[in-house]
Amino acid sequence: MELSIDNKELEKFLMIGDKVLVKPTNPQGKTKSGLLLPPSVQEGEKLQTGYVIKIGPGIPLPSQQEEDEAWKKKENNVSYLPLQAKEGDLAIYLQNAGFEILINEEKYLILPHSSILMLIRDEELFE
Repeated sequence: MELSIDNKELEKFLMIGDKVLVKPTNPQGKTKSGLLLPPSVQEGEKLQTGYVIKIGPGIPLPSQQEEDEAWKKKENNVSYLPLQAKEGDLAIYLQNAGFEILINEEKYLILPHSSILMLIRDEELFE
């Protein structure tokens, strides 16, 4: 499934729950011996890499309020278990777990946080 969104700014996008927006990196076009790989083979790999662009607030936690009095006003304070991924991390993820979308003609993936197998965080990139 592919969704195309034109002329939108990424700052206006909000990720929901444990979802992560990833911009895939260009896969290797050659084998170690120097053979060129067609795009169909590159996209068929089980693991892919990409940079984390936006993250959701996390996994919602159940409310800890006691419901002893029915007449008390219930506040809807939702708390979240934060995600490990941070914006700018390089993620290694399962290819088939994501949904591909096009934003301003660039390919992005929406992934559940559970499909990310490993993160590479280089703090020096942001200094």
